Amino acid sequence: MTEQSSDRKFANTLARGLGVLRAFRASDNGLTNADIADRTGIPKPTVTRLTYTLCELGYLSHGGRNDRFRLGPAAVALGSVASLSISFVELASEAMQKLADDTGTLALIAVRDGDRMLLARTWRPQGMATIWLEPGHRIPIFGSSSGMAVLATLGDERFAALEPVAALSQFRQEGYDQLLGQGFVLAPPPTRYARTVNAVSVPYYASEFGEAVAFTCGALPQDLPDARMIDEVGPALRDTVRALEQQTGTAPALARRG
Repeated sequence: MTEQSSDRKFANTLARGLGVLRAFRASDNGLTNADIADRTGIPKPTVTRLTYTLCELGYLSHGGRNDRFRLGPAAVALGSVASLSISFVELASEAMQKLADDTGTLALIAVRDGDRMLLARTWRPQGMATIWLEPGHRIPIFGSSSGMAVLATLGDERFAALEPVAALSQFRQEGYDQLLGQGFVLAPPPTRYARTVNAVSVPYYASEFGEAVAFTCGALPQDLPDARMIDEVGPALRDTVRALEQQTGTAPALARRG
């Protein structure tokens, strides 16, 4: 987040300001300048100038001395506009909540955010204990089923922009093979980024983003072993996404890979 671009067209100050906004999570009860510096890697004096400017513009709010920063009305309004423009999320909501309840998993949509996956929406099973990851949480592309599902659908040019190493290329190919064979993906156990979460994913082409997003179901490994992902949850998730594609007239994401 703190890397500077040498591209003359790239506005590094703007990038840092947006990085400050991206540091906030749904569960936060406000952040201090020090908290923001820790999360972003931006030096605290720079963070102080950025938060002051963002407050003046309405993107952050601050109650006064010793108070914490919170997202302001301008940021809330921008988020509302963005959510309203992404129609497939609301169209999928009822089916994803039912899927979460039926399978006892956390259902979610993850979008690619550079070299990570950002959780954009989650549905928690009612009356069941399971993993809880909130919107705004980021996970690695490499080692996550969400990342694998999206990588498998990226065209060569977009994939090359990630400057992939051999392991990432192999990870992408494995996802492509799984989508062709079964219509959903599981990250191979040796590559999984966390041992406390098992997840299965299906890509969906989002025209709003110009690339696929990942629909995912995840839970603790004891609740969602590989056999259950392959025999039950994966097919159910695949069928849910296929129904959404038919409803929206969207071709399967893999068919759009150039």
